[in-house]
Amino acid sequence: MADDLGYEGLGCYGGTSYLTPNLDRLAAGGMRFNHAYSTPLCSNTRIQLMTGRYAQRSWIAFGILGPTERTFGHLMQEAGYRTCIAGKWQLQSYDPPDYPGAESRRGLGMHAKDAGFHSWSLWHTGHTEVKGSRYANPVIHQDGLFRQDSAGRYGPDLWVDYLNNFMTENKDQPFFVYYSMALPHWPMVPTPDSPEWKNPDRRLEEDNRFFKDMVEYTDKCVGRVVDKIAELGLSENTLILFYSDNGTNQKLESRLGDRIIRGGKGLTTDAGTRVPLIGSWSGRIKPGEINNDLIDSTDFFATLADLVKHPLKGYPEIDGRTFLPQLFGRKGKPRQHLFCHFDPRPGWDKDKFRLLRYARDHRWKLYDDGRLFDLSRDVLEEHPVLLSSQNGTAVAARGKLQTVLKQYPLP
Repeated sequence: MADDLGYEGLGCYGGTSYLTPNLDRLAAGGMRFNHAYSTPLCSNTRIQLMTGRYAQRSWIAFGILGPTERTFGHLMQEAGYRTCIAGKWQLQSYDPPDYPGAESRRGLGMHAKDAGFHSWSLWHTGHTEVKGSRYANPVIHQDGLFRQDSAGRYGPDLWVDYLNNFMTENKDQPFFVYYSMALPHWPMVPTPDSPEWKNPDRRLEEDNRFFKDMVEYTDKCVGRVVDKIAELGLSENTLILFYSDNGTNQKLESRLGDRIIRGGKGLTTDAGTRVPLIGSWSGRIKPGEINNDLIDSTDFFATLADLVKHPLKGYPEIDGRTFLPQLFGRKGKPRQHLFCHFDPRPGWDKDKFRLLRYARDHRWKLYDDGRLFDLSRDVLEEHPVLLSSQNGTAVAARGKLQTVLKQYPLP
């Protein structure tokens, strides 16, 4: 899962600002989903992804995975898989000590070792103020110890090495790998493929122009993992899913064909929530397929449970819906709508947000404050459809989506 990469960032979706040959090849050899969505910010999406539950059921605070939650790591362990996670965590403690209310939340979340992972190599496993760099000279907590040999190295390279070593060591038994990428999240800094990287004093130099290098290094990292799977002879026995936690940073513009798309991270519009989703499995998923079903972050948990045929008895209520049949070319039971409960508060730097709840289908989007948008004409949600001007189609859409919102009352 990429960190802050909207669908417009990939060539296979029509993006032309960045070179993404590995992801484009993955899509060409598998299935590309046109209507995959996330929440607008990382913690909200990551918690839903790992638990299969909407945020209103499990939310405590930003950067906090509830200590009693059951994750897809637990699920896969119970199904007999060796489990591994590498990359970004940021789900145990987020607020700095001087943030109001921090004393009741610091250290409250869940550590990866308790989240269903046998092996882990992660950045930001503790308090925010001691997280260090995720890129040059990264601070990495790995299998219970802080790495002492990271100086001069690039975090994403270390995590790919770790994942590839894990797969090599476990190639003769079922394994589950969650690559929780740090790329291409701010700060926009050089990668090892940037000329500036050659000067160690410039490796943490920030400039938005480095975002191109970071997207392309994201693609490179994914390619290394996919190549390792092929090298181990496991391509025909491995499902690969690529997704992103939210849209691109708002400071950035990318080209999608002839259109300029401004990033919308933090916004509930498509610019902040429409993300890439690719599924690949050699010999199982038909190459070049395009799917238009609605998918959201809670659906991954249900899909994994379906894949390994693991019963969910003992797990809290799961909101996700499996999309495994669609991957295999069957109709399945696709969603008719998506629901989102988005409120990243409480949390440092999150006071600028407010609670937003909405339901949507492919065309229409209804917020619980009554605003209705026709996304086919107004994808940036600038002009609500007025009650006085609604036609029969709009009235029907409002009624349907209002019924959906009533299914998820405020806790």
